[in-house]
Amino acid sequence: MNKLGLIIAREYMSIVGRKSFIFVTLGMPLLFILIMAVPIGLAYLNDKGSDVQQIAVIDETGRYAAALHSDDMYHFVAIKGDTVTNAREFYDKANGSLDAIVIIPHDVDSTGAVNIYSEGTITPAMVMNIRNALTDTIESAHLAEMGIPNIQQMVEKAHVNVDVRSIKWSESGEQESSTDVAMGLGFMLSLITYMFVLMYGAMIMNSVIEEKTNRIVEVVVSSCRPFQLMLGKIIGVGLVGLTQMAIWIVLLAIVGTVAGSVFGISNMSSPDAIVAGTNAGAAVEAATDAGVMDSFMREVLSINYVPIILNFLLYFIGGYLLYSSLFAGLGSAVDQPSDSSQFVTPVIMIMLIAFYAGMVCMENPTGPTAVWCSIIPFTSPVVMMVRLPFGVPTWQLILSLALLFGTALAITWLAARIYRRGILHYGQKASLKDLFKWMK
Repeated sequence: MNKLGLIIAREYMSIVGRKSFIFVTLGMPLLFILIMAVPIGLAYLNDKGSDVQQIAVIDETGRYAAALHSDDMYHFVAIKGDTVTNAREFYDKANGSLDAIVIIPHDVDSTGAVNIYSEGTITPAMVMNIRNALTDTIESAHLAEMGIPNIQQMVEKAHVNVDVRSIKWSESGEQESSTDVAMGLGFMLSLITYMFVLMYGAMIMNSVIEEKTNRIVEVVVSSCRPFQLMLGKIIGVGLVGLTQMAIWIVLLAIVGTVAGSVFGISNMSSPDAIVAGTNAGAAVEAATDAGVMDSFMREVLSINYVPIILNFLLYFIGGYLLYSSLFAGLGSAVDQPSDSSQFVTPVIMIMLIAFYAGMVCMENPTGPTAVWCSIIPFTSPVVMMVRLPFGVPTWQLILSLALLFGTALAITWLAARIYRRGILHYGQKASLKDLFKWMK
């Protein structure tokens, strides 16, 4: 046990003592923010930075071309349908000044079909823009043809957007909860579990291959048992992961406290201050924003994070122990990182299946697929993260954790048998047959 402690301390300090560890630990939250913000920014730049497309609208009905309004992306030019006999000739005569031609046929009221012609592939944004504009206009025209007085106003008045709120009963009474917040939390936890189990497992495998390539392991195993060396690596790197998560939880708590005080206090008082001013419109808008933010904060705080975090740590440890032992055992069977793909690819595929299963189960976290995938040990560390914010029966948690840690210990034992033989195996590449023979 003294030797195991030395190995754990060495593996832990060799990673935590690097400047890169501090950089990654503090920079990873910013990276997550960038991952979410970059697609939004790129989509905005894609819309604003593109040239305005010139689109001719040939309206054979003479009634609907005005529904297509020009904006920063599209400039529509209405043309009477009886002035153009051949759309292709009209397009060619434009000498490249037109990007597309929209033809609204005379029977659009009955068919609901509109054609867009262009030499290039029509973008989804253009199709959606034209579809939405013409759909509303044609529907209004159909209502007007019915001859019922004020039917348009009656339809608009009858239209209602139902706001479905989820209320959860608890011991303290009724609490407003949010399905979107729970789904977002489940997705974040499953993504963290997937990414870090894969990252730390690969870190262990690279460490094993590096020591084996440098022949350092021959000196190390002369002083300790191979099982102690493998277990020390797994525990040491696992403690590094727990240290990072502890730092992130503290940072998240600080940011959440500051955000709650800023948005919960400042925005709640801002409407009164603005009402006292001269801009009544701004006062109403600020009051609405404050109400939305206050509702969002209540939904975020309605989730009981203590059991979620505790179960997350348990599943992270179990999943990490299961997969890292596989990476350590498989890493010991190869001499070069390039030779590890034949063994590592199936393990990565299993993790990808677990991640995709979690994404599928987000729509129905209590369905049979979600329940079974949260019990199967190889998928439960990821899929159970999706289910935790929605509540999981106690018996399912106990059964899932028991199977996960039982399987993890069995895999660790088998991986140790591979590690014991593979760590000193050089020259000839090991095959799957060799791995099974070493396990026996």
